[in-house]
Amino acid sequence: MRTWSTCANRQRGTVAIATAVSAVALLGFLGVVVDGGRMFVAKTELQNAADACALAAAYELDGNANALTRAENAGIAVATRHMLNFQSEAVVATASDIQFSTTLSSPSGDNTNYQTQAAGAPAASKYAMCTLTRPGFPVTVSSIVGATAKAVAARAVATIAPAQSACAIPLGVCSKGPAPSYGFTPGEWVTGRFDAGGGLTGSFNWIDFTPQGGGLSELANLLTGQGMCNTSVGTDVGQSGLLGNAAAKAWNSRFGLYQGGGGNPQPATAPPDFTGYSYTPMSYPAQADALPDFLSPQRVNNSSFQGNAATGLSISEAYSTSTSADHAAYGANRRLVTAPIIDCAGWVSSQTVPIQDYACVLMLHPIGSPGDTVSMEFVDVSSSPSSPCSTSGLAGGTIGPLVPVLVQ
Repeated sequence: MRTWSTCANRQRGTVAIATAVSAVALLGFLGVVVDGGRMFVAKTELQNAADACALAAAYELDGNANALTRAENAGIAVATRHMLNFQSEAVVATASDIQFSTTLSSPSGDNTNYQTQAAGAPAASKYAMCTLTRPGFPVTVSSIVGATAKAVAARAVATIAPAQSACAIPLGVCSKGPAPSYGFTPGEWVTGRFDAGGGLTGSFNWIDFTPQGGGLSELANLLTGQGMCNTSVGTDVGQSGLLGNAAAKAWNSRFGLYQGGGGNPQPATAPPDFTGYSYTPMSYPAQADALPDFLSPQRVNNSSFQGNAATGLSISEAYSTSTSADHAAYGANRRLVTAPIIDCAGWVSSQTVPIQDYACVLMLHPIGSPGDTVSMEFVDVSSSPSSPCSTSGLAGGTIGPLVPVLVQ
């Protein structure tokens, strides 16, 4: 005979089983929410690192013999500064995570065209792809219901493309003809004087990006820094006033020449180029097409400034010359620069002239003192696909200088 007590016991057993099943289901849902959310955050953090890695690597793709090595180093350095897992662990990146290609995708539309430098990626590559992975990302709540660690991965591809705006040095190349070459031949040396109004008798002129509020300190700061950023075609610029020693010291810092004393540029805050090797009529009698020699062997070897006897310059003994080790340790892309192209003759009738375009130029040698003749090499217009100049700016233009931009 079935008693009330027996039925009650059976009901309690059924409730217990249902509760246990429900608890497991609830833990599963909780695991999806908690661990799924953690993995989403980790994926976002890793994607940020991959984006930064690709942009930094693409910036270095200038076709130079050591471009891929520099691109790998830049990508790794930037990626590993990022953190993931709620900023609790550093992102790991190696050379095998960075691949290169001359085209965005393969004929079939995938990424099989990308190779690492070790696997034979071409030096002329224009696209950099960073693939970052965090294997075995731990789960917490989900492990109760049998879930195991999962891998989190992110990928980004970047290249260099024309910009709407750019960072440019405060030096205007005086146009000699119409676009697209403006009367210049790639490899041509152009000269001017390191004082105000040089462009009226030479091929370039020192410019003031803020005609109403610029000055000598602004000019020196732009030369020690990245230049004036957010400039664009059509921006009006003025002529600089008399140039002083501060501007000369700032210019010379890009060649690894520094003077002691407070307020003077130093390598940590005003880095030199990868080489201080200089080109003058004495050191390079051809007086044209110095870029190939500059890129290799001089940049590759981190060659130092040769001195006055070898160059015919009169650089003060107050300057100390950076060693090859200094150029390797502090060096950056400081002598292949973007400069506005302007109509210098327009200053005869106006206090300002508009930027017509941008040129990629090579700074050839340091300056002894204000009033010296200064030479640069016209490499190409900055928007040319073959231009080795990369800068910082807002991507999306059609005639501006090249800047790194994400494409995948």
